[in-house]
Amino acid sequence: MIVINVIYHCKEGKRDEFLKALLAEGLDKKCQADAGNIKYDYYLPAAEDGTLLLVERWKDEESLKAHIAAPHMAIIGELKNLYVDHTELQKMESE
Repeated sequence: MIVINVIYHCKEGKRDEFLKALLAEGLDKKCQADAGNIKYDYYLPAAEDGTLLLVERWKDEESLKAHIAAPHMAIIGELKNLYVDHTELQKMESE
């Protein structure tokens, strides 16, 4: 299993708008429906610090590659351009 933590560092005051836009487009549901997806959930920190955490779990590397190539990922990229300063990725393999 592959676990990915995505930490979005949003533009000032834009975190909630970013999350709202992702959910309005149904991007969470589309990603959860991708083959090999085990988990795809967003989390807000207890203290507002302008970040949004996405925790992803994938069956294997092939599933992850297919997800990255999915058409809805382009929409996420467009939204990131509007709302996000930079993104951190933490990728781990687990049993």
